[in-house]
Amino acid sequence: QVQLVESGGGLVQPGGSLRLSCAASRSIFDVNSMNWYRQTPGKERELVASITSVGTTTYIDSVKGRFTISRDVAKRTLYLQMNTLKPEDTAVYYCNFRFSSGLLSWGQGTQVAVSS
Repeated sequence: QVQLVESGGGLVQPGGSLRLSCAASRSIFDVNSMNWYRQTPGKERELVASITSVGTTTYIDSVKGRFTISRDVAKRTLYLQMNTLKPEDTAVYYCNFRFSSGLLSWGQGTQVAVSS
């Protein structure tokens, strides 16, 4: 099993920025994809951004141009830089690593609140 520990959430005003981090407990050389999801009460968890093992990134339309997903393999860490935050970005954010073995690991979630 691989543990993922998230950090970086918090309360920010509209237009502000946050950077989320997700650190793995072991090497991630065998990761196929690394993903950020978010969830609000009463709604299904939605995939926000993904990055593959070769660095290909994808985003949902609502965050394109504002969010950037990246990774540091040496530090075993996934990041989500969130700029120009909007109230509708308020959610619990989860990281998710999919390994070539089929293993799927989730972080514990970190709350992001965008409010004035």
